Amino acid sequence: MKPPTRTAQPSVAIIGAGPGGLLAARILQLGGVTVTVHDADVSLGSRMQGGTLDLHADSGQIAIDDAGLTEQFLALARPEGQAHRLLDPSGVVVAEQHPAPGETAAPEIDRAQLREMLAGSLAPGTIRWGHRLVDVDGCTLSFADGTTVTADLVIGADGAWSRVRAVLTDAVPQYTGVTFVEALFTDVTHRHPEIAALVGDGHMWANGDGKTLVLQRNSGDVVRGYISFRTELDWLATAGLGAPDGRGGVLDASGTTATDTERVRQVLRERFSDFAPELLRVIDESEGVLPNRPVFALPTPTTWEHRPGVTLLGDAAHVMSPFGGNGVNLALLDGAELARAVVGALRAGTDLAVAVRGFESVMTHRGAAMGRAANDAIVEHYAVGGPDRDSIPDFDDEAERWRSNAAAYRADQR
Repeated sequence: MKPPTRTAQPSVAIIGAGPGGLLAARILQLGGVTVTVHDADVSLGSRMQGGTLDLHADSGQIAIDDAGLTEQFLALARPEGQAHRLLDPSGVVVAEQHPAPGETAAPEIDRAQLREMLAGSLAPGTIRWGHRLVDVDGCTLSFADGTTVTADLVIGADGAWSRVRAVLTDAVPQYTGVTFVEALFTDVTHRHPEIAALVGDGHMWANGDGKTLVLQRNSGDVVRGYISFRTELDWLATAGLGAPDGRGGVLDASGTTATDTERVRQVLRERFSDFAPELLRVIDESEGVLPNRPVFALPTPTTWEHRPGVTLLGDAAHVMSPFGGNGVNLALLDGAELARAVVGALRAGTDLAVAVRGFESVMTHRGAAMGRAANDAIVEHYAVGGPDRDSIPDFDDEAERWRSNAAAYRADQR
């Protein structure tokens, strides 16, 4: 029997221009691999990108270094954003941590800045904007604009509701029982000085009984926040704000997405009525429409039978609760490891499918372990009576763990 024919220079199509997909494309291009990235957004800045991200020394920063972008990252990162402050519902500070001078175990960077940095590192024309995937048939991709693309390797980096994942497994994210409502404060120093004082340089949490207010300092004098609590998925519909849409939002009588910001604000005010007035500013003063973001997570583990020519990374493979901040870090590390595996197989002349299968084995095991911990943590944090303060990680301990893990990871690579 003849050995299977391998393409000397395969083409790679990545679905999703998030951090993981863009990072993978960068390393593939550095390795001389032909790659295109397809994203449903019409441009890089066509929608809000979300808040700030902490890139861990043992995962996200390793990937950034592999991509040759450490200098650019450090120019944008905010080490002071590693500060943490914990309050009780009365507004009393019960714990506070500040990073030591020169600490870079987990500096913050705005998601939009990270995405822009990664996109800008790619060859012009790599990203095909406005390409919303509607079907995957083998290695042929069909998009909403009528175009089709074929590739030797399709990488699903298309997030929690991945269309590529459906080709490999019927696993879908499940509601964790916790929802986040986004809050936004711009020109915070002048327009919202009390909010600026609450958050400080980094993060603030005010923990209550099954509910938490979160503030995060972003660049550009912006603070983003989350009004988070344990509730049923359709809490908006239960409050009479519209008909449930099946994803935690509501629809109006015409079947379109409904938003009544002031009524949402009123419902949130009632839910957090036991919090101090200075904390309720997070609800009262928030700008914008108070979008609802229910937290979904995939079962742990989520695995699939390897299928040559198709694979996943990041949230498409292991979306988890945000506790621990591992989502983007794993996406970046997944992207780096997959790209390294592809480039390594091509340089060695070995079977690409074997390299991808090896990546999947490591990635799914790691994602399951971290996902299980993150999903357990969100349940514990929003349990009746509120979180156990002793269970809240100490930043200095976590920083040392990230540094040690990074050193061990690099030693294994050598």
